[in-house]
Amino acid sequence: MIAHQHRLRLSRWFVPPDHYGTAVERLTAPGSVVLLEGPEGCGRRTAATMLLHQLDLPAGRFEELSVERDEGGLDAAPHDRFLLDLSGTPDDRYLGAQRVLTSYRAVVEHSGARLVVVLPAGLDYLLKAEFAPLVVRVGRPYGPAVLSRYLRVAGIGFDPEELDEPELKQLLHESPMRELARLAEMIGRARDSGHYGSEFSAWRAEAVAAVTNWAGEVARQVSTHRTAQDRALLLTAAMLNGATSDAVFHGALGLLAELRHSGDETHRLAQADLGEQLTSLHIRRDHDSRIGFERLAYDSAVRTHFWANFPDLRGNLRNWVGRAVTLPALTGDDRTNLVVRFAEQSLAAGRPGDLFTLAELWTRPGRSRRLNTEAATLLEQGLTHERYGAKVRSKIYEWAVGPRLGPDLVRVLTGVCRHIVAPTHPDQAVVRLHHLALRSGGEEIDAARAELLELVRANRRLYQQLVDRVLARLRTAPEPNFTLLLELLEPAGIPFPPPWRTLRAGWQAVLVLPADRWAPIAHEWLTAVDADEWARALDVMLQAAGGRQSVLNDFYLIARDWAEAGAQVQPEQAASRMATAYRCWQKIDFEQGIETLDGRPGASEKEHR
Repeated sequence: MIAHQHRLRLSRWFVPPDHYGTAVERLTAPGSVVLLEGPEGCGRRTAATMLLHQLDLPAGRFEELSVERDEGGLDAAPHDRFLLDLSGTPDDRYLGAQRVLTSYRAVVEHSGARLVVVLPAGLDYLLKAEFAPLVVRVGRPYGPAVLSRYLRVAGIGFDPEELDEPELKQLLHESPMRELARLAEMIGRARDSGHYGSEFSAWRAEAVAAVTNWAGEVARQVSTHRTAQDRALLLTAAMLNGATSDAVFHGALGLLAELRHSGDETHRLAQADLGEQLTSLHIRRDHDSRIGFERLAYDSAVRTHFWANFPDLRGNLRNWVGRAVTLPALTGDDRTNLVVRFAEQSLAAGRPGDLFTLAELWTRPGRSRRLNTEAATLLEQGLTHERYGAKVRSKIYEWAVGPRLGPDLVRVLTGVCRHIVAPTHPDQAVVRLHHLALRSGGEEIDAARAELLELVRANRRLYQQLVDRVLARLRTAPEPNFTLLLELLEPAGIPFPPPWRTLRAGWQAVLVLPADRWAPIAHEWLTAVDADEWARALDVMLQAAGGRQSVLNDFYLIARDWAEAGAQVQPEQAASRMATAYRCWQKIDFEQGIETLDGRPGASEKEHR
């Protein structure tokens, strides 16, 4: 479910690309499928999201689909809107993705839903002929209009002439949309920092330098400072930007140790002190002893330089981050910043596996310090990454079904499934949480089951999906699935209106258990019937018995015990409860063929509803 607030924000920033109107027209008819093609960086995903968001339709699902195969088929209804982003699909997986698209297309066309697909740039020669009529090729939006929209939304005042500057022209007419968004963000940061004057022209100049010039500047600085100590301090300061100088100092020592640097034989007192080193590297230290760089976003350029130009050290940098996050001088915000910055560089370098390695390390049983929050933050960065989000979801699935999983990793996976995966891929969240809930363990498994139930109880379709999954797996994992099914049958947690067919299937399954397992749930159903909330509940329960004498006898005794117990606790409701129990007994007689509800032989139950 692509978050409504996110879509509203996008709509405020959105500038339609060329041929957007053609895609709008094609999407008006129920069952429409539109494939968006265009050059890299033209904003195809945003355009696809806006196509669906701006449809004038009654309320329905708005979800992002995946080409992953462990979730089962697509369940679609009229007015549902789906986005399938294939922009990051490599050529060796593109044909397989199109096979999945074929099945999605059939469901969407049959159901009357809508589907917009973002195609990968440069792979049009691999697109199957059957999809060619569905393609709309969009162009690049007008750059100055895009930047102007971003600035106005951010409340940054400017004259249109101030965008007609040589330093901006190449950016506005050639850069990807994400770079223009970053440029607007940098202008806002320059304004808010208070370090770069009060004029738009000064903010613009600093922002343009931040997005264009720092790569060369950092390369020159690194080339000038060739000692391991200086470079370690520079990189550590960039990774821990905003932390205390003590944290940066000890972090740099840790990095040198990870790289097995033997150190300078000169006595420490004869070496440059920390202040001298920071000054020589143009790193400032404020009155709170927190460090930062003089130029806007320079720390980001430093991080990018080291990850791009020292590829052989990426594994060492991962290991260093794995330990640096425990530095005593770091605050919670410092640790979060370090994790986010590391994830950004690892994903940019095509190394999502580094995120998995650290998530497992930080949640390993027996650790003296719990780093669940940091592990969750790491996975969140991967899940929200356009290129690697699907790979991270696949890894979570692999963890969830795997043989060994520590309690802390279960807790982390539960949290990210419920709060990060579920808002965009609810079906996949249900699958993963179900696997976690079936595992053996302690309170962490109870927590996974609780989060799963909370998720499905807020959505009728997800509720039915989970009941179907549980019923299909009763033979392979009976006890945990029966426990889960009994909780799913609790009336207080069932979405309104109740899905009666699904509930009947659930009752048919649990009635094979001893009566003492399901009697408490039957009591809750009788209470709901007595309160006139669930008029059909008695029929559903008793029909699920399938005429089995022993089960109907159990129902008779359960209704009697419920009525008597309730009369003792609340005497004023004794008559009402006895009347409900009597109705139950009449229906039991009917199911047994003893008599019809009014005693007339041959009258059908349908006649008396």
